[in-house]
Amino acid sequence: MKNIAVILSGCGVYDGTEIHEAVLTLLAIEQAGAKYRCFAPNINQHHVINHLTGEAMAQEQRNVLVESARISRGDTEDLSEFYIEEFDALIVPGGFGAAKNLSDFAIHNEDMNVNEQVLAVCQAFAKANKPAGYMCIAPVMIPLIYGDGAQATIGYDTAIAQTLMNIGLAHRDCAVDDIVVDGSRKLVSTPAYMLATSLTEAASGINKLVAKVIKLAD
Repeated sequence: MKNIAVILSGCGVYDGTEIHEAVLTLLAIEQAGAKYRCFAPNINQHHVINHLTGEAMAQEQRNVLVESARISRGDTEDLSEFYIEEFDALIVPGGFGAAKNLSDFAIHNEDMNVNEQVLAVCQAFAKANKPAGYMCIAPVMIPLIYGDGAQATIGYDTAIAQTLMNIGLAHRDCAVDDIVVDGSRKLVSTPAYMLATSLTEAASGINKLVAKVIKLAD
């Protein structure tokens, strides 16, 4: 049975993991006959957003690991306890947490950095030639993980795509129900809620991504 690592970035689309993407990912992994373990860095969120109003809650502070555990029913592990030898593949759901907590793309764009712990884990999969899937906005981290020329997608957003191409990504436009596969790097991406307007649309690409990542792990 394949064992898939899933990195979460908090809980909630505007300041953490996109919850629908995460749950659809975990469901697809189970339905494919594989198993998963969830991880998150033990750091503070960039900020906290009131998801009802969309406004920042200036006086509130939340922890990425603690918030991620909401999605996994408490079963999320500290990324510092991650060992790549235990896993066959990696999947990183989106949500603004990928661009605010796992990285700072939302703040610094081309001058972004990826959290050191997150970068080390993701690069470990790249160096081991183990498959990985990134969805929604999470592919913004790919140029810093894989270097110049890696193929991936964030959908059709030309401004974000150009920014990523400026730092080395070979961006490919992609529909919500499709995936982009970089075969030489065993790297898979899909737009998910960069384009999706419903759970069904999001699932169409996420299911393909999970299936392809697991197949590449064979």
